[in-house]
Amino acid sequence: MKVENKASQQTPDSNDKKSSCNKSFPSLATCWGILLLIMLLRIYFSTVLEKQITNLTAETQMLKKKNEELETEKKNLTEKIQQMTTSWNELNVSRAQWSIDAYCPKENNNRKCNACQKGWQHAESSCYATADVNRSEWKTWKEARENCRGKISDLAVVINEEEKVMRKLRKLEKSWKNNENKGYWIGLRVEDGKWKWLDGRNLTSSSWIDQPPSVGHCAISVQDQGFKSVSCNEKNRWICKKKALSV
Repeated sequence: MKVENKASQQTPDSNDKKSSCNKSFPSLATCWGILLLIMLLRIYFSTVLEKQITNLTAETQMLKKKNEELETEKKNLTEKIQQMTTSWNELNVSRAQWSIDAYCPKENNNRKCNACQKGWQHAESSCYATADVNRSEWKTWKEARENCRGKISDLAVVINEEEKVMRKLRKLEKSWKNNENKGYWIGLRVEDGKWKWLDGRNLTSSSWIDQPPSVGHCAISVQDQGFKSVSCNEKNRWICKKKALSV
């Protein structure tokens, strides 16, 4: 009886041990699975990170190259600006010297300054130059204006006081060469349906030109006839004007 009781008592103990042993296998498998997943994730993120580093390295090299190109371009532009500044300074000196020689020519080692340079006529506070060129050299209104600008002047404009204007023009007309009743371009044209001077003023006196504004028309000053309206594409002589030197 005692033997049987021992046997019966040992049987449950052995079953408990087997049961706990069986329970340990799924836990180990789970651990290995988690470990494997961690390793896979580590490999994945490591690969992604390496790829990003490679891309960033390539972008850095590209930016470095671009920066070097910009630095080179900056250096070239700086050199060009310095050259242009030097040229501009030299040009200003040349212009200054030209102005001195033009307005104050040397005579017997002395300089005598005039209000207008040689070839220009002085009237009131302005200098006028009439382009008495051969017919083959006549210009359109636009071409004539470009010629005046090249002389640091512009096509002649006149003030609103009729008496002064007519006196000025009459003084100039004495030297004009009249050919086939042609006139001289002045700084008056049709703009926005109105007669306008180049300085932006409207022509206020309708008696100066009796023709109404026509698109594409500019004004010429004809000797003894006042102003006439003609196509800006016609070719004529012209008058340039600039401010006289105060002497």
